[in-house]
Amino acid sequence: MFKSKKLFTFMFLLILSVFALAACGGSDEDSGDDASSSEGKSTLETLKANDKIVWGVKNDTKLFGLKNPSNGEIEGFDVDMAKAITEIILGDASKVEFKEVTSKTRIPMLNNGEIDAIIATMTITEERKQEVDFSDVYFEAGQSLLVEKGSDIQSIDDITADTKVIAVKGSTSAINIREKAPDAQVLEFENYAEAFTALKAGQGDTLTTDNAILYGMASEDSNFELVGDIFTDEPYGIAMKKGSDDFVQAVNDALAELKENGKYDEIYSKWLNF
Repeated sequence: MFKSKKLFTFMFLLILSVFALAACGGSDEDSGDDASSSEGKSTLETLKANDKIVWGVKNDTKLFGLKNPSNGEIEGFDVDMAKAITEIILGDASKVEFKEVTSKTRIPMLNNGEIDAIIATMTITEERKQEVDFSDVYFEAGQSLLVEKGSDIQSIDDITADTKVIAVKGSTSAINIREKAPDAQVLEFENYAEAFTALKAGQGDTLTTDNAILYGMASEDSNFELVGDIFTDEPYGIAMKKGSDDFVQAVNDALAELKENGKYDEIYSKWLNF
């Protein structure tokens, strides 16, 4: 009787061990398959599988990316370019999602996976190339100055140590103005809406950023105007995560197609024909 109990216990434990090993083996195999299927996909393959591209755009930059208060939609040159590129890559312009970015937040949001690409008046620089991959240039801008009409400031040469220059945090404009006018007092704001509001409130003497953005501000308020020549080159690019070679190539191919078929000129004329 004792031997029978021992034999039964042994057989029971043996069966449990077999089931446990089988379960572990199946779990490892399944997780391995999932990992390989996820890690094996390129950026472009992942986007096509998701059937959507999430774009980081400005919400406060007239002509490029501005939220329309009447319908809540983001509108502008960058927005229409994102839709056109998405249509070429995914076959449908509606397969887009837009998330608001600022000059300060856009790269962190890209690198933490909140967005797939940035199209937000972003200048291509060597420093930024260390953090992201850029497309070909899709818009050529240049930094300028916005002042109230009648201002003594008519060019970069008129900026002195007494001049308060308004800029946006995280922008190349804030860096450039310190190089071009090192004695100036630079006041940085979170976004372009806050910066323009500060200029209109008299908190600064001039606002500096890319001329295309300043034209949008001037069109909102006829009391302000652009002065002087541009004093930098600001080539805009679309930013993607480092290593997204296939996605970068797809975007560059789309840009080339849009310029060849006339769609680029159509979008440009719609927003930037000033």
